[in-house]
Amino acid sequence: MTDPVPTATGPLWIGTSWKMNKGLAEARYYARGLADHLQRTALPGVQPFVIPSFTALAATREELGTDSPVLLGVQNAHWEDEGAWTGEVSVAQAKDAGAQLVEIGHSERREHFGETVATTRLKVAAALRHGLVPLLCIGESDEVKQAGGSSEFILDQAAGALDGLTAEQLRHVLIAYEPIWAIGEHGRPATVSELQEPFAELGREYGSRTAGLLYGGSVNLDNAADLLGIEHVTGLFVGRTAWQLPGYLRLLEIGANHPKAR
Repeated sequence: MTDPVPTATGPLWIGTSWKMNKGLAEARYYARGLADHLQRTALPGVQPFVIPSFTALAATREELGTDSPVLLGVQNAHWEDEGAWTGEVSVAQAKDAGAQLVEIGHSERREHFGETVATTRLKVAAALRHGLVPLLCIGESDEVKQAGGSSEFILDQAAGALDGLTAEQLRHVLIAYEPIWAIGEHGRPATVSELQEPFAELGREYGSRTAGLLYGGSVNLDNAADLLGIEHVTGLFVGRTAWQLPGYLRLLEIGANHPKAR
């Protein structure tokens, strides 16, 4: 496992969440192909990560191998270590199944499953307690954007989730800015100019204090390099473009060839 704590320059994080997709056979095929590719191809300056569904986590880990440079994550986890929480999976259980990273606070979790700033704070603390990397997702709606409140909104989301962390703990946290208006099948790809101010604010507050600031939202093969070029962006959190292995491998290549990776 690659050390997630940033160096002076830090790695470029290139990762994907499969959301509620892929059965075991598909997961194994993808992971086996990724493992084969990484045995033949070096990715200097790039930290790959993949977040499958819970059911595919162990199989994906098995195909990648224990010495893989790919960090494996889960899309959610409960903050309690154990107890009467029917249907939930704890961070400890996720780690036992092979997870090294926990996605926290995705807008779909906030909208459909009642995720709040308070629960994101509990989950970040739980991930750190068990030695996993918290990947905190933040992002504003189109209504907030149109009102001119994007930066204030996302900084409030981040501050609420990271409240009380020590400087050392914060160094292990990833933040993914995913504006709600730019994500999903019907999302509108953000322009570089639209992202400069939010990342300037995030960079001032967290750029030198966290493991990385990622962008997610309608990332594709045509805009990936430009998005990586935005000041303070140190990675991409990708959906549909990376769900098929060739797309993800091409994104890894784009990251490895980017000036920020050297």
